[in-house]
Amino acid sequence: MKKGINIWSFPGSMSVKDCITTAKKAGFDGIELALNETGELSLESTESEVRAYRQHADETGIEVSSLATGLFWSYSLTSSAPQTRQKAKDIVKKQLEHAAALGVDTILVVPGAVGVDFIPDSEVVPYDQAYDYSLEAIQELSKVAESLKVSIGIENVWNKFLLSPLEMRDFIDKVNSPYVGAYFDVGNVIFSGYPEHWISILSHRIKKVHFKDYRRAAGGLHGFVDLLAGDVNYPEVMKALQNIGYEDYVIAEMIPGYTHHGEQIVYNTSGAMDAILGRK
Repeated sequence: MKKGINIWSFPGSMSVKDCITTAKKAGFDGIELALNETGELSLESTESEVRAYRQHADETGIEVSSLATGLFWSYSLTSSAPQTRQKAKDIVKKQLEHAAALGVDTILVVPGAVGVDFIPDSEVVPYDQAYDYSLEAIQELSKVAESLKVSIGIENVWNKFLLSPLEMRDFIDKVNSPYVGAYFDVGNVIFSGYPEHWISILSHRIKKVHFKDYRRAAGGLHGFVDLLAGDVNYPEVMKALQNIGYEDYVIAEMIPGYTHHGEQIVYNTSGAMDAILGRK
């Protein structure tokens, strides 16, 4: 497996190119970039601007592993407002286009939400309605993904939606596209389940993997902690990944609250991942 890190793990004051350079210095094989609404690597970016990030990564000697975005918390594929759902689909399309320009094979997509506790006044959508909206959107977008040869990785997040590995598996199978799978986040299931179970059930459907850690006793967002400081059983996670033959990127995602530590969290995370992956 290859060792990556998400760009959100870096201080927000750092440029995209500086994050790429620092990730290489810290010993990562790859970096996951993120699509913003404005500014660097955003909806406004031209193809040539996006390709410049890939060129910088190539010159630095590191891969761009994947492309995430936080925009789906503002523009949901399951919103009751048709214009918001269309905006969300347009974001996925732009994300796919930028991913193709970056030369990466997978984007991270939040498939919508029934409700979001950590966003004040967020919309609550009936579960069955959210399911139908999301399935329709992902089936439509899978054709764009196939045309660009970039996969959509549906992430399991705290969205009160696709709450079990069986439901996630069946949702992906209903989409029925080789370009749609799971972007599995190990830490996000700890409050309600066991990541090793999800891995064995999702199996070949897993496109990419996020590593983070969570302490159940803390609860809420405060439960997210440094790698190896929480309740994720990483030996079992690694065994499950090996059992399904997963050999792609495992990507550390330290939530933005860590950035007051500066760049040090990047180096700490690299060392923790070496321990998890059995690297010297």
